[in-house]
Amino acid sequence: MASSEWVHTSAPYLKPRAAGQADAWTEETAAKGRRGTQRILSAEEVPAPEGIAQLLGLNVGEPVVVRRRVIMLDEAVTELTDTYFPAALARGTRLAGTAKIPGGAVTLLAELGHTADTVREEVAARMPDDAEREALALGEGQPVLTLTRVILNSAGEPFQVDATVFPATTQRLRYETKVV
Repeated sequence: MASSEWVHTSAPYLKPRAAGQADAWTEETAAKGRRGTQRILSAEEVPAPEGIAQLLGLNVGEPVVVRRRVIMLDEAVTELTDTYFPAALARGTRLAGTAKIPGGAVTLLAELGHTADTVREEVAARMPDDAEREALALGEGQPVLTLTRVILNSAGEPFQVDATVFPATTQRLRYETKVV
């Protein structure tokens, strides 16, 4: 694996953190001798776009809170992530703000009674749009990977959707499944 390549695993990002523990990205990168940070560009309530509404089990146009983030590895942008929550869940919480959340959103969600039971992820490759190409410092003709993650509670109700875009040439996804 080249030093500019990053291996993504989902499991650490699905479990609430202990009190005082850093968010999963900060902890994971530090364990590998790297520095992982993020900038929260915005957090706002918007009408749910068609695809997001469908994934969250909402009607198109119902309100959702979206947190738009730029994820950085060693000061370079490594991914763009938009995270969507039903507004009824996120409104009035730190999910609706632009401050970092101690332990990450998954920890706050657990405090609010929402923990992951089932996770669905879909990965696809495509060419980036102009804004993605610029933000990710991609050259002409370089593709991106998209990861759409839907998190459901034990009742099978979706409560979070992550839409992530990252350079296909420097990222690798790793999945481990326990067969019971």
